[in-house]
Amino acid sequence: MPREDGFDIVVASEIMAVLCLASGLADMKQRLAKMVVAYSRSGKPITAHDLKAEGAMAAVLKDAIKPNLVQTLEHTPAFIHGGPFANIAHGCNSIQATETAMKLADYTVTEAGFAADLGAEKFLDIKCRAGGFHPDAVVIVATVRALKYHGGVPKAELNNENLEALEKGLPNLLQHVDNVKNVYGLPCVVAINAFPTDTEAELKLVEEKCKEQGVNVRLSEVWAKGGEGGKALAEEVVRLAEDPTNDHFQFVYDAEDTIENKLNAIATKVYRADGVTITAAAKKQIQQLTDLGFDKMPICMAKTQFSFSDDQTKLGAPRGFKITIREVKVNAGAGFLVAKTGDIMTMPGLPKVPASERIDIDENGKITGLF
Repeated sequence: MPREDGFDIVVASEIMAVLCLASGLADMKQRLAKMVVAYSRSGKPITAHDLKAEGAMAAVLKDAIKPNLVQTLEHTPAFIHGGPFANIAHGCNSIQATETAMKLADYTVTEAGFAADLGAEKFLDIKCRAGGFHPDAVVIVATVRALKYHGGVPKAELNNENLEALEKGLPNLLQHVDNVKNVYGLPCVVAINAFPTDTEAELKLVEEKCKEQGVNVRLSEVWAKGGEGGKALAEEVVRLAEDPTNDHFQFVYDAEDTIENKLNAIATKVYRADGVTITAAAKKQIQQLTDLGFDKMPICMAKTQFSFSDDQTKLGAPRGFKITIREVKVNAGAGFLVAKTGDIMTMPGLPKVPASERIDIDENGKITGLF
């Protein structure tokens, strides 16, 4: 019998998603039991429960499911718990960490993967749906350098002022803003992660374009000034979060809809594509998943983080494209379907020159190469 197999990077596996979406130890064990590990010759799903494996798996994760409490340099408490990649998984920390933080603090800040097309979409359509909550305000982090890159500037020239390229790249940021405000119905602020090479004219241009969309911009200099460098941003977040008239939250799709309609909703509403192109193999998988009753789950898109499209070379805010769906599989334990788009790899590797090669320390303990 021929064996067709694959391998996903461990931290982006379904077990990580189960850990992050479980409400507790018992729920985690039930989710592990539902994981589909194979199919019989007749097409019936074989689960971890069928293999009597969920007990042993849960035992291994008994302590891992507990949120890990750390503190920042300024002694602010923080939970670091879970790490599914947002380009190939759902990209959020655990529901348990988020809910625990919300019970212990006046305000809880949590990160969601890559941008508003991947991180925010999955946080809102997958995690919030599973957890039964949604944010009161959203912070969209941007850099002048990235926007100039989207405007066509080579990486080697990003330190130079270029207002023309910046204006050309700004539609990328504005689409993320529009997604949060008008697709999801949530208030947002743009936080510019400041670099020493940013010029006053560049920062002013970003602020002007965002204000045209009714969104404020705040400079974030926490990398250099610590908490003081994020005070203005924090004040704007509190202002937005405390205004109940700002909240018009809605999901991008109804989980009860068909798989194909959910794929189209994400592609057209969030990516601004003209729709999806589903390969013959993916159509067969969608039909099989529907027949097995897995079609009412939310969708986790596996897509490049470098573009709104499934082609990483299409920068800015591209139009006139379709998203190619080449494979759809079920993560029954996590409770979502994974749709692989374009040529995305689920086993990403290191860059040609890892950042670690630039990092060093001298005899006085001074570290170099971090920035």
